[in-house]
Amino acid sequence: MSLTTSNALPDTPCYLNGEFSTLQHAKISVLDRGFIFGDGVYEVVPAYAGKMFRFDQHMARLGRSLAELRIENPLAPGQWHDIAIKLIADYAVSTGIETAKGDQLVYIQVSRGVAMRDHAMLPGLTPTVFIMVSPMKLPSDQQRAEGVACVSAGDFRWEKAHIKTTSLLGAVFSRQISVDAGALETVMFRGDCLSEAAASNVWLVKGGKVMGPPKDQLVLEGIRYGLIEDICRTAGIAFELRRISRTEVLAADELLLSSATKEILPITQLDGQPVGQGRPGLVYAKLYAAYQQAKQETQP
Repeated sequence: MSLTTSNALPDTPCYLNGEFSTLQHAKISVLDRGFIFGDGVYEVVPAYAGKMFRFDQHMARLGRSLAELRIENPLAPGQWHDIAIKLIADYAVSTGIETAKGDQLVYIQVSRGVAMRDHAMLPGLTPTVFIMVSPMKLPSDQQRAEGVACVSAGDFRWEKAHIKTTSLLGAVFSRQISVDAGALETVMFRGDCLSEAAASNVWLVKGGKVMGPPKDQLVLEGIRYGLIEDICRTAGIAFELRRISRTEVLAADELLLSSATKEILPITQLDGQPVGQGRPGLVYAKLYAAYQQAKQETQP
């Protein structure tokens, strides 16, 4: 099986509605509500050397998102796990990249299913389940050593940001703001308060304390929320979740991004101005080192 085909799309393994296939052959109905309305949810699980990282936490969040959309979880946790592990192994075979020599992302998507177009949440539909594996590109050594530049913007998305939904046009617009500015990410504010970035959570460090926005409907609770809190507790670093003002963000000693692909990454410039000393800080170094240690404890 080849990695790419004539149209440059990968021909790697995937799972769709009970069958293993490839991205070139898997098809869904044009009336799938995920296509028509973005009526679905998703998860992205990192896998290091073939082992998934914090899989149970990802499954818990998937369950919460499905419940918010009133979609019954179509698979049991063990089924999700077994399908993902098989796809990781099949991906290694199809690409010739040994799992021990590469990191992957397991993308999971569930839509409400297929029906004639109607805005109402129609009952009794069979959810569409799609899973694929793709390579994970981590930040470069230079980005880790120097930090990254970000820009800020108002958070114009809807007020159910806690659902990891496939309706991502707001995130697309937000991310494009940083692309247009030549920056890595867009740090967003709802009014005067920090929310998150286009595809990352944002953390502030002041006086050695790590702070982040509260877990509510205005912020997607990243899987690293719990991980960073655990790391801080173990390392004796103060940790707090609360409303954070724009003034506090601009006066931060350190600003950090966290996500599946960024892990933990320092912001050293925001809107053209240096953050703190303009270089990655000591708290970032401690969190990143502990994160790498946590990766060694991933589950098979």
